[in-house]
Amino acid sequence: MFDYTAPENCLSGKKILVTGSAAGIGRAAALTYAKHGATVLLHGRKEKTLNPVYDEIVKAGYPEPAICPLDLEFAQPEQYEELAALVEQEFGTIDGLLNNASILGVRSPIQSYDPSVWMKVMHINVNGSFMMTQAMLPLMQHDKPASIALTSSSVGRKGRAHWGAYAASKFATEGLMETLADELSGMSQVRVNSINPGATKTQMRAWAYPGENPNDNPSPEDIMNVYLYLMSDDSIGTTGQQLNAQ
Repeated sequence: MFDYTAPENCLSGKKILVTGSAAGIGRAAALTYAKHGATVLLHGRKEKTLNPVYDEIVKAGYPEPAICPLDLEFAQPEQYEELAALVEQEFGTIDGLLNNASILGVRSPIQSYDPSVWMKVMHINVNGSFMMTQAMLPLMQHDKPASIALTSSSVGRKGRAHWGAYAASKFATEGLMETLADELSGMSQVRVNSINPGATKTQMRAWAYPGENPNDNPSPEDIMNVYLYLMSDDSIGTTGQQLNAQ
């Protein structure tokens, strides 16, 4: 696992938006950030899927989160701007953005890959991260350091057969990260990095590897060290890096 031990209140006072926070790694990240003192902005497709996470955070006595529903498959650029305006109205600024929301698509050879599925995967995984980042970036350009983390994959660093649009989308994610990190370097306090979670016990992993024993993989809660590191001030100065959770 990533070698980092987070101080108990390392995110105290920070406001962090987590996309795809209804389940899996996004849910674990939202709960972990809240546990360490952050006010978490919970993003997902529908409010009803975010309510249980909201309730769990409140019940635990962590800072009260906010719910930010937006369907990345169908949202237009102006809807991202409207969300950013609402966030600014409520919170003024934010200190972190975890672009976690992604879909797998299908495991298929390129030659027979369904073009409609390809476009859906690329739109959610790449365009969604781009538009969310573009909309939220002005709220992170303040007088304190801020952090953007994008969720990648091992197949976004070395392509493998039958990973199709998912692999291509994660290569694009790495390109988005490196481009933005280079643009902001030396002129902004916003750092930008990517995370490869590795094999993790999630629903997406089960879909990708239906014959695998899920208990052979760590849970999302077990890989949170790198997620905490990138949102904490301990990662100030780290930018443009491809990090591994495992």
